[in-house]
Amino acid sequence: MEFKIGRNIFLDGIQKTLGIVEKKTTMPILNNVMIKALKQGIKISATDREIGLVADYEASVDYEGEVTLSARKLFEMIREIQGDTIHFYKNDQCLVTLTAQKVIYKIPGIPADDFPAVVINEDVNFFRMRAQMLKDMIIKTAFSMSGDEVRKNLNGVYFESDEEKQGVLKAVATDGHRLALVSIYSGDKDFLKLEKGIIIPRKGIFEIRKLLEGETGDIWVGVQQGMCVIKTDHTMLKVSLIDSEYPDYRRVIPTEKGIDVQFEREAVLHALRRMNVISSERYSGVIVKLQENKIILNSTNPDVGEANDEIDVVYQGGNLEIGYNVNYLIDAIEAIDEKNIIFEMRPGMKPGVIRPVDNIHHFCIIMPLRI
Repeated sequence: MEFKIGRNIFLDGIQKTLGIVEKKTTMPILNNVMIKALKQGIKISATDREIGLVADYEASVDYEGEVTLSARKLFEMIREIQGDTIHFYKNDQCLVTLTAQKVIYKIPGIPADDFPAVVINEDVNFFRMRAQMLKDMIIKTAFSMSGDEVRKNLNGVYFESDEEKQGVLKAVATDGHRLALVSIYSGDKDFLKLEKGIIIPRKGIFEIRKLLEGETGDIWVGVQQGMCVIKTDHTMLKVSLIDSEYPDYRRVIPTEKGIDVQFEREAVLHALRRMNVISSERYSGVIVKLQENKIILNSTNPDVGEANDEIDVVYQGGNLEIGYNVNYLIDAIEAIDEKNIIFEMRPGMKPGVIRPVDNIHHFCIIMPLRI
């Protein structure tokens, strides 16, 4: 097995697998990536049995073959190489030699015979989708995913087709303390129709987002038999779905009108970050005091200190004081890319809603804190 490949191409290919390969596993081969040399180039595969990735890259192949290598060590070797081209050679004993200029690395491989195959059913029905659209849906919701392994159905982002509007896809994430929702029209009434909503797990969401980072055009999305498949021009990612019912998120969406406060995104975001300096693992609350045309923020932590700030807003009404988790407010505002934002507050322990001024299809619900 022997081929030559551009250093940056090889580095990018191995880097995409690092989030998938298992760090702690009873199967050492799952720490590895499989590299397969074919006449037309090389194929790089990685899997943890729940997520699988297969990507094709251009290379000048002299001899075909396949081998598995430690993903982490291979990445570190390629990263430290400074040459433009890497010569890859595997001998009969599965010892791989990487050569670039005067640098020579040798790394033992494991035969690919025991490497789990990343198989995609040929009858998966794929739908074309703008990469930016899926990327935006993940950015606007993923921060609200739960990290509690006990509540498995909340450990991911829930996608469903809108029952009333064709071509509309919704994404929802919640951890029980906050909920983020975004609804986007694909532009195609015959777009992906999900008979039943699907939950893409946390790790899968991160890998999909990583895959979409450099994509500016269209991708293809398919769902079948408990898995979601994302295809780009050169890469295919398979993610096993969470087999569980998602809670009825509609029940927590407030129906009664709250008190609207309008403000500029950047001004409030910077003020909240200043409050966050006072936060610790034990305490991360901020008191939001609402007065006519201004918000006064206060964060007091006995272990750290105190912070106060005042921001001009658009608000006409009486005084109101409510406590929130400062990190939840920051996450919700950071996910909005519009300049002007509305914070719909409610007195007592009723939820607040943060959304763009000109977009009712994206919002985040945040439960208040007792401070």
